[in-house]
Amino acid sequence: MSQRRVLELFYDVLSPYSWLGFEVLCRYKNVWNIDLQLRPGYLAGIMQATGNSPPAMVPKRGLYMAKDIARLSEYFQVPLKQPSDFFTSVIKKGSLAAMRFVTAIQLSHPEFVEPVSRELWMRIWSEDKDITEPGSILEAAIKAGMSEDEAKKALASISSPEVKNKLKENTDIALKYGAFGMPSFVAHINGKPELFFGSDRFELLAHSLGEKWYGPIPQKPRL
Repeated sequence: MSQRRVLELFYDVLSPYSWLGFEVLCRYKNVWNIDLQLRPGYLAGIMQATGNSPPAMVPKRGLYMAKDIARLSEYFQVPLKQPSDFFTSVIKKGSLAAMRFVTAIQLSHPEFVEPVSRELWMRIWSEDKDITEPGSILEAAIKAGMSEDEAKKALASISSPEVKNKLKENTDIALKYGAFGMPSFVAHINGKPELFFGSDRFELLAHSLGEKWYGPIPQKPRL
């Protein structure tokens, strides 16, 4: 068997499109010959560094996004729902505490990065819950399978230089690859990193990897 290719996923739980990319690649990591590496980053930092702005801040695009989320949820089989107060939940509160927490998990309990990230997405983008308050973050971690003690220790570390620097490092690496938003996928092909942006580039990603795209749910029988 040929050597597994490294595929890095740079993401932020504030981004619904990152959730779609995350779930698809988690489904494909045992279908494609890839070593999927999750890289929690900070979307606001990416936006600021590149002069980008959230899609929803463009009125027409925001209206389209609200409608499109329902279609994407059905197609990708991910329970996406628009938060009832989008501006407060997404724009005002942001995700700094949540992404520092995921980064702390990456450093202390990397086996929980995937389920904790998923539970944080579930809270904001499916259950219309907060992801900034300590109690809410702890609840997500415990629901993901962490013990209360493990989760509390990780939460207590989110203001540490180690965690802050790691999140900044992940974000800076994404920027060096050319990222301007999230999700950003970096496929290492023949020793060269190739950047793919967005949750609508899986066919192209598969082609570049020399793999097959079977749709958003590869396990589902196709007629």
